[in-house]
Amino acid sequence: MAQELLIKRAAKAERVAAAPTGRDDLFGMANLFPADTGLPVTVWVSPRGRARHAARVTVCRVPGNKMIPSNTVFVRIEPEPNLIAGDLPARYLASVLRWVALNREALLAQWEGEIGTGALMRRLKTVTPDRQVSKL
Repeated sequence: MAQELLIKRAAKAERVAAAPTGRDDLFGMANLFPADTGLPVTVWVSPRGRARHAARVTVCRVPGNKMIPSNTVFVRIEPEPNLIAGDLPARYLASVLRWVALNREALLAQWEGEIGTGALMRRLKTVTPDRQVSKL
């Protein structure tokens, strides 16, 4: 009986370890709140890691300091910022696309693993409601 239980636990651990990472696997991402970006929504950024997709950021569809993995969209970084998955209200999308374009170099450097979160935060520029640009 004890040996049977150990075998079941080992099999379960193996399945968990082999589980693919997905949209909810956000532990490697940095959360950028509206105060960090000037956007009305939270943005997640991460290094490429084992991702097979092009460079992108994840954007929460709910305004404020919210981190809701099931309510996000994806915005590619290059060649031009563009919504690639999901639906984001136009009033948020325009600001997000502007912010990504403004910070393309820093976001790509972080995606490629050339800089960490601290250096990214120092390089990021915010967007403001009056469309001005400011340094964090």
